[in-house]
This record gives sequence, structure tokens and C-alpha cells, in this order.
Amino acid sequence: MFPLRARGLRVAASLSRQHLPSARLSGDGAAPGCPHFDVVVVGGGHAGTEAAAAAARCGSRTLLLTHRADTIGQMSCNPSFGGIGKGHLMREVDALDGLCSRICDQSGVHYKVLNRRKGPAVWGLRAQIDRKLYKQNMQREILSTPLLTVQEGAVEDLILTEPEPGHAGKCRVRGVVLVDGSTVHAESVVLTTGTFLRGLVVIGLEMHPAGRLGDQPSVGLAQTLEKLGFVVGRLKTGTPPRLARDSIDFSVLKAQTPDDPSVPFSFLSETVWIKPEDQLPCHLTHTNPRVDAIILENLHLNSHVRETTKGPRYCPSIESKVLRFPNRMHQVWLEPEGLDSDLVYPQGLSVTLPAELQEKMITCIRGLEKARVVQPGYGVQYDYLDPRQITPSLETRLVQRLFFAGQINGTTGYEEAAAQGVIAGVNASLRVRCRPPFIVSRTEGYIGVLIDDLTTHGTSEPYRMFTSRAEFRLSLRPDNADSRLTFRGYKDAGCVSQQRYDRAAWMKTSLEEGLSALESIEFSSTKWKKLVPQASISTSRSDPVRALDVLKYEEVDMELLAQAVPDPLAKYTECRELAERLKIEASYESVLLHQQEEIKEVQRDEALQLPEDLDYMSVTDVSLSHEVREKLHFSRPQTIGAASRIPGVTPAAIVNLLKFVKATQQRQAVTNGPPRTAPHSHDASKRQEL
Repeated sequence: MFPLRARGLRVAASLSRQHLPSARLSGDGAAPGCPHFDVVVVGGGHAGTEAAAAAARCGSRTLLLTHRADTIGQMSCNPSFGGIGKGHLMREVDALDGLCSRICDQSGVHYKVLNRRKGPAVWGLRAQIDRKLYKQNMQREILSTPLLTVQEGAVEDLILTEPEPGHAGKCRVRGVVLVDGSTVHAESVVLTTGTFLRGLVVIGLEMHPAGRLGDQPSVGLAQTLEKLGFVVGRLKTGTPPRLARDSIDFSVLKAQTPDDPSVPFSFLSETVWIKPEDQLPCHLTHTNPRVDAIILENLHLNSHVRETTKGPRYCPSIESKVLRFPNRMHQVWLEPEGLDSDLVYPQGLSVTLPAELQEKMITCIRGLEKARVVQPGYGVQYDYLDPRQITPSLETRLVQRLFFAGQINGTTGYEEAAAQGVIAGVNASLRVRCRPPFIVSRTEGYIGVLIDDLTTHGTSEPYRMFTSRAEFRLSLRPDNADSRLTFRGYKDAGCVSQQRYDRAAWMKTSLEEGLSALESIEFSSTKWKKLVPQASISTSRSDPVRALDVLKYEEVDMELLAQAVPDPLAKYTECRELAERLKIEASYESVLLHQQEEIKEVQRDEALQLPEDLDYMSVTDVSLSHEVREKLHFSRPQTIGAASRIPGVTPAAIVNLLKFVKATQQRQAVTNGPPRTAPHSHDASKRQEL
């Protein structure tokens, strides 16, 4: 155990004590001698580390509370980051100066861009990660972050103030109670509990309380949240067994090699830490009818599969795949867990059969005939809170200054958790300083899509990000996440370092100059054909052709174009990232013009705020069905655009709601002067608290 930075704070030694009475109430001030922080983050997983670091970057004195400090940065499930849609989230987290992308660039053992055959807008940056290196590098980063303290301790309860008159019954969080009875006071609290809320680990018919294998669940905190009135649901997930590397016959399997050159996740990384020739391959194998037979014959021994609790649809267990898609071969990727690890992770083989049956099933698979199971696969069942109970800033609607991030909101995956963590940490810090929230809209980023989907639609199964969820994916590409979010993160949130801001500003200026140069160079099609014979340019074109148009041809890149026109294009090839981004901008030039108009139209809808205190159930002068009223009452959309995306809220209802809001604004204008935009929930809360 490495030394903690939380000198002088009490560290909870026991995790077995019975939970304390729910929702302890206090006065506005902290008790004398109690530790006090601006922000307390509960949970040291991927959401928690990002939230704590983000709050500290914003200037808040932050405490990260975790059951065990030596598990900070632990990759509890798969040894990989990124993928289709998830790689976009990684880039956006990095654009806001988050940690995971830089740590991955320092810890990966196999880097690959998925979807290469499709356009750059849907490329999926992905990397296999060395578990040990990632944990070491993340812990080093967390423990060296200014204003951030780490303390071991299990949180059993929340400290709350009594609801104040005229505040719609909203109480305010003032800190947390640890399992040993000690308290920590805070101005904002972020809960990133992962799978720990009433967590159960399942193998076969055996169940025992645990947030993950070897760690105790959080029961008292789950009861507190339920008693406060939060709508609680139940989800499940699972993990594959771990196999001994030296027991696998890789010679009969198909190998996947890494990219050369490898593409880093972070905008600050020119390269990844390891050369392509030193990276580890992944190998592909498949299930077969013998695997299906073992699963189908033993369903009565698998309580996890028989449960009606929803599991991840897009990353299901092998049992679920066999039941849903009978008589099919299913891919199993054998992924290395580290450079010096003797473990292999069989991606696609999540299973909760009894351990002896897992071994029997695995030895039926090609290449795994003699495989040894080092750790069996297992399932986890856990509580989550309906995400329609949080705002787009991830603050809860029931309790002021209480934020949720990660699997507590019904998501699955490291990347989704990290994205929420950054937003929750930033907004928890902004609340302390009484500043407006930092909101990413769905027109600005995949983070906005993720949060808008959750807060508008909710989820009944673990939510996973895909590119298909984003309407404007041609604009929301991995390559331009910095230009979309870094400047806002620097100016509006204060979570972006000067170094990153300067890098993004240089790239923005260079792109603008490069595109201007490409637009200004014009030759006839005949001359271009001579200068760049590789391009399939038709010489029948009579109008002048811009260099930007030539760059759109698949066979042409900036290197080739700069050879044809060295002055002024040569300087734009000195930075590989700049050259690639110019190529991408050229490729999407025409379609982006149309999409930008669509984005502006959506933003106009989003700009119309709905009144925070609008009582949908009692308003009589607007024609809305009872069903629509109930949906609006529960989801509490903040804008007309958000209301339009609630399932079951019809276009006719949106028109009537729009008329009602505009009529209300006109009446206010007559009574009170010029109409004002409805105050944001944070601004309203700020006035309530003064």
C-alpha cells in the first residue's frame, strides 16, 4: 500500500459495520474539527478518478474517497479502451484535459483504429492496455494532482440540510458519513459507485454480496438514496474467465497485428510509448456447437441468466448469445493483459456457469483445448438510479449539489464512465463557485449525446455509446474533438491547462491557414493531371480546380499535394496530425455545410428554455394528454429540444407546449417588462441558497 496524501484524515479500517441511520441531517455549518472540502468524490473507478481530477483542475479542494486506494485505476473488466463510438468519447474526455487518454498512450500494448474502411467520422480508436501499467500510471497521476487528496473509506450515508421553505422540498448535500462513523463535509458530492450499490457477484447458483470479486458492496448508501425518493432499478453485467497464456495454442489461431504507425488517443501525444514491433498481437477464435450444447444443457445451474434483470444488449454473455442466436459461431478475441502478464482475456466469452462447467466449455474451443482457467467468469447485479432524475450537468433533481456519474446512471463501459466523470467533476466545482453549469449539447459532442439520451430517455439496460446514436456524426469526429470542446473547457469551466489550450489554438490557426491556402490554389484540370497523375481527375472539367478539391480524391494526401505545389503547402506536412486533419476537412467539406445548417436549427430549439418550476400536471391552459404530462413531469426537460426527444411526446404536444411557453413569456413581458429566458436550474438554486 502506497502512502496516502490524506494526512491527518481518518481512514476507515472496517467495511463490515452495519449501515448508519439514513440521510443524516445537519445545520449549514460543519462540526468543529471535521474535515471540509469543496468537492468529495465517492469511488475510485474510471468515473471517480476523472471527476476528482476535473474538480481539482477547476480549482476546488477535492477529496477522493475509495474503499481501497490500491485499486485506483484498476481495469475491473476488459483490458482495453476505445472502440466504435467509445473512441470518440475518449477523444472528447482528452479535449477537456481528462486523464484516461494520456494514461492509455503510456500503458498500451496494442493500438488499432477500427472501421478504417469507412470514413474518418466513424473511425474507432482502440487499444489493448497493460493492466499493471495503467494502474501505476493512473495512481501516479492522481496522487500528484494539486488540490486532490485521496482517503480510504466506505461511504454509508449522506449529510443533508433540511429543505428550506419555498425550495420545492429540495434538501442540499453537505457531506458524507463513513462506515466508521466519521464525517467529511463538502460543498458538492459526486457519487461514482460503479457496481457497488447492493452489488451481488454470481457464479452458477452461488451468490454473495460484492461490488466486484473481492470487494464489499455499498448497502447503506443504496438504502439512503432509496429513502430519499430516488427511483432505483437493477442491472447486471458479467466478465469472462482469465486464461493462462502458456496453456493456449496460438499457432492455430488468426493473429491481429497493431497499426503502424499507431494512433494515440491524446491530442498531446505525438506518438504512443511503445513501438509497433514491440506491441503484442491479439488472436481470434470462435465458439462451436459443443459450446452451445454445454450452455443449453446447464441453464438450470445458471441463476444469472435466469434473472429478469437486464444485462448489456451490445456486450452480452455467451449464454445470452447462444439463446438469442442459436446455431451460430461467435467470435472470441484472445487479448493479452500486459507485457509481463501470464493472463489472457477471452473477449466475447462473458459467462456465469459454475466454474467446472466453464472449464469444460472453454476446452471445446479451437486453440483452447488445453487452456487453464486462472479465474472463473462471474456476473454482477447492482442498483442504478433512473438517469431521468439528473440534469444535463449530472446534478440530481432531488438533492442540490449531489451529482451522479458512471454506472450509477445505468451506463456500461470505462469510456462512458470517464465521460460522465469529467462533466460531474467540473460541474460540482462550478456549483461551489456559484458559476453557471458546463453543459455539452448533443450538437457539440458524443458526451452531449450520451448525457442527453440518459436524462431524456432514461435506460432499462446498460447504456453503451455507438456512432449511430449521434445525428451529427460527420461533424462530431474523433479528429476535431479539441476544436469542439477544448476552448469551452478552458474559458467556461477552467478545467483545461494552458499547455493544452495553446496546442489546440495552434492547431486551429494552422488548420484555418492550411484550408485557406488549399482554397486559394487553382489550376486547370489538365495541369492538375500532370502535377498529380495519381488522382483520377477528369480533364474535361473546364472550370478551375482548387487544391482543396484535389485533396478530396482518395488517392491524394497532403504529402502528394505538397510535392506538386511545395510553396506554400510543404509546411503543412511537417506535422502528421495537421496533414491528416486537412485531408479529413477536405473530404467532408461539402456535406458539412448542410449539416451545420441542421445543427443551427436544432440549437434554435435547444435555446428555448422551459420554466424550471413548470407543473405539467396542473397546467390547464395547454392541450396535453395525461400520458404526455406524466412523461414531462418525470423527465423535467430543460429545453423544447429535450422535450421533443422524450419517447411518447408527440410533435403535436411539442407545438402546444411551445405555444404555451411563448404565451407565458408574452404575459410576463406585459407584467414585468422585457421577457427573460427561464433561469437555469443552477442559477435558480444559487438564488435559493443565498
